[in-house]
Amino acid sequence: MNDLDALLALDTPAGRDLLDQVRDTDPAEELAVATRLRRTHPADLVSAALGQARLRQRAVAKFGAEDAGRMFFTPNGVEQSTRASVAAYRARRFTELGVTSVADLCCGIGGDAIALARAGIRVLAVDRDPATAAAARANAEALGLDGLIEVREGDVAEVETGGYDAVFVDPARRGGRGRIFDPEAYSPPLSWAVRAARTASRAAALKVAPGIPHEAVPDGAEAEWISDGGDVKEAVLWFGTEPGAVRATLLPGPRTLLSRRLPDPDVRTPGRYLYEPDGAVIRAHLVAEVADQVGGGLLDATIAYVTADALRPTPYATAYEITDLMPFNVKKLKALLRERGVGTLTVKKRGSAVEPEELRRKVKPQGPHAATVFLTRVAGAPFMLVGAPAGPVTGGPVTGGGPS
Repeated sequence: MNDLDALLALDTPAGRDLLDQVRDTDPAEELAVATRLRRTHPADLVSAALGQARLRQRAVAKFGAEDAGRMFFTPNGVEQSTRASVAAYRARRFTELGVTSVADLCCGIGGDAIALARAGIRVLAVDRDPATAAAARANAEALGLDGLIEVREGDVAEVETGGYDAVFVDPARRGGRGRIFDPEAYSPPLSWAVRAARTASRAAALKVAPGIPHEAVPDGAEAEWISDGGDVKEAVLWFGTEPGAVRATLLPGPRTLLSRRLPDPDVRTPGRYLYEPDGAVIRAHLVAEVADQVGGGLLDATIAYVTADALRPTPYATAYEITDLMPFNVKKLKALLRERGVGTLTVKKRGSAVEPEELRRKVKPQGPHAATVFLTRVAGAPFMLVGAPAGPVTGGPVTGGGPS
């Protein structure tokens, strides 16, 4: 049974009843459950239901248990769909722009269409893959949003979008060999998506990979990098907002940091605090804005770690209080951790070839205390900085020193 046939069979009273029966099946019990159910149900339908149950379990992280337990998924749909929190944030931006209708091109299983509809926006959702379009249609019905969401199976290049305030395009960024990094190799290509965006009467948004080069951002577009819970999820190119603006948005919140076109921060000697900017801030090239907020500079001109003497809270970076600074040396680090009784060691790195697990194996941390070690460069030389997440109180001087 292919994906389309499986979805159509499951989106029936009998199929939904079977899905309810296998909802919480433990993977270790699948064989026994399948054997029992095949006595009273077609074998291929049982296999489809168990496969859908696994997809729903995976989708909980993106959609929450309540929605994921009612929705229908394809394997690619789970992997490529927008996280619900990110889709809801984007829908809010559309409503703030006065958008009341959106043509959602390359809609996938409907994650963004669902968020848009819940924001009161009328949606035309289009996808060329039959199984994916069927899943989007089933999801709109399952969540009671089919009055606002029209799903079409077809080529997005043939869709007339003139009757909609806005366009949203989420091109496929995976191929037979995995992730696609060249925007012109997206399906459809970024250049086509940009042309479609420019036809929108009010606004448009193009979802792209967070690694998109800044030079690939089209003229007149706003570029926004979004993270959720500290993980960078996507970049979005907006049209009809602030031409040329660059921003990093952190969820939950949202908290948004706008570019002020600041020059690169100076490299300075290590201070008591190290600030690790959020990944969206780094992708948006806004480390200078964070350094300005905390009164800091860089440990190294090519590394996105900010160092400062004072603790100044910022939502755009995590602060660590540094207690020890030394040139990279595994034996010295092992002795220091043994002296401090460190058994829980978090290893972070930028600009170092050392793998965290390899270092943990070598230093063999033991003891009741915890610490964080940063493997990085200080003014071009490999260094280790040891510390912990910063508290409200500052302490004494940092042990050790930077390169002379």
